[in-house]
Amino acid sequence: MNNIDNFTKHINEGYTSKGESIILGGAILDGEALANTFVKIPLKTLNRHGLIAGATGTGKTKTIQVLSEQLSSFGVPVLMMDIKGDFSGIAKEGEEKSFITERHAKIGIPYNVAKFPVELLTLSEQNGVRLRATVSEFGPVLFSRILDLNDTQSGVVSIIFKYCDDNKMPLLDLKDIKKVINYITEEGKDEITKSYGKISTSTTGIILRKIIELEQQGAELFFGEKSFEIDDLMRINENGKGYVNILRLTDIQDKPKLFSTFMLSLLAEIYQQMPEKGDSAQPELVIFIDEAHLIFNEASKALLDQIETIVKLIRSKGIGIYFITQNPMDVPSGVLAQLGLKIQHALRAFTAKDRQSIKQTADNYPSSEYYNTSEVLTSLGIGEALVTALNEKGIPTPLVATMLRAPMSRMDVLTESEIQEINNKSKLVKKYSELIDRESAYEMLNDKILIAEKEDSEKEKEEQKTVKTKSNSGPSTTEVVGKSVLKVLTSATFIRGFFGVLSKMMKK
Repeated sequence: MNNIDNFTKHINEGYTSKGESIILGGAILDGEALANTFVKIPLKTLNRHGLIAGATGTGKTKTIQVLSEQLSSFGVPVLMMDIKGDFSGIAKEGEEKSFITERHAKIGIPYNVAKFPVELLTLSEQNGVRLRATVSEFGPVLFSRILDLNDTQSGVVSIIFKYCDDNKMPLLDLKDIKKVINYITEEGKDEITKSYGKISTSTTGIILRKIIELEQQGAELFFGEKSFEIDDLMRINENGKGYVNILRLTDIQDKPKLFSTFMLSLLAEIYQQMPEKGDSAQPELVIFIDEAHLIFNEASKALLDQIETIVKLIRSKGIGIYFITQNPMDVPSGVLAQLGLKIQHALRAFTAKDRQSIKQTADNYPSSEYYNTSEVLTSLGIGEALVTALNEKGIPTPLVATMLRAPMSRMDVLTESEIQEINNKSKLVKKYSELIDRESAYEMLNDKILIAEKEDSEKEKEEQKTVKTKSNSGPSTTEVVGKSVLKVLTSATFIRGFFGVLSKMMKK
């Protein structure tokens, strides 16, 4: 048996599954694709998370598009966090071109065009399904971690949430929690001290500044009602295809704190609401996080710990999370260790630092007698990648250089009119377009302050009235002056002086 036969057998055995699977592409050996040597990923393992990495322009976006198409075809909904804005074309059919059909002929897969059901979501003022969450839904622990607070400051946030719970004051948006902070340091200081203990104004000042920093990144658009319901991410269309939910983030690339705030709240909400699934035949939802380094570079240690914890636990709910970045080293080791599927596109070695990074990347992949991993990483073409996954038993599959299949949908963005067409047909756009501003902590505390001010004003008026009444019940000014004059006229000193003057006048 020659080397090609050995390799073909090795790959076919390593990528065989009894259940449903998705075909990523065909195996490559010595720079040539081998027909009918398919790289298959078992559908049931796609809740084990993954990484799609590679230099700019190597085909990462098209790989995500292929994965999303395959998942949608099996009725698995997808959430794609699209920062560059180049993923929306999945809503329209692709176009058959010669270079695509040639690629598929090499792999041994027929090429078909198709489109997939899409919802366009937004965190900002872009058109689409508005995503919101309330401050109360975050809870004191998660809200503190987002703000990167220390233990003392987090304790004060817990008191704020407890005070609002005890007094039935909903914390819906950022103006609510800012109002509470102002209240407990000013008008309500005595009330808080009596019931919950003394709170340092310097601590509340720090918390307020952190909230303002978050607000400046556009978070006031995110916090509020109507809260987005997780079930709306799990929709299947009338043809049995899972919806591809595209969160358009092109206008918040410079707002990583808002991005990580949303992502962490979403994962926490999904984890809390979704039931345990155990070992199911396919995932309930797969989430792709593009430009993942934006999260990890800006995240505090507490936030990273929270992300790592959720990534570990959420797969039991049937949720798969896939991080997309240029270099695998962008992902913390604790998270990287949880990723079952790794698709590594080409890396470029322009500097000594690049070469060191490539060596570290190669060390993260299984060894192979058929590849020098470090060399392959720099020689892969566009639309080619090193792949390793988990088989149905959870065992890593052989490392294989793969010629990836082309997307069936459009490999370009939607036009503005096409985007508008999708939004006009969307039931979710209508559902979440209305901004609700019901009575919450802000209004309730304002009313409380107004009532207190009114009571103080009435009390002051009553005191003034009492003083005036006492004044009116005493002698008048004329009476007081008359009595004073009479007192002087009847005094012994005055009488003696008067008779002395009278005696002198008579003698004259």
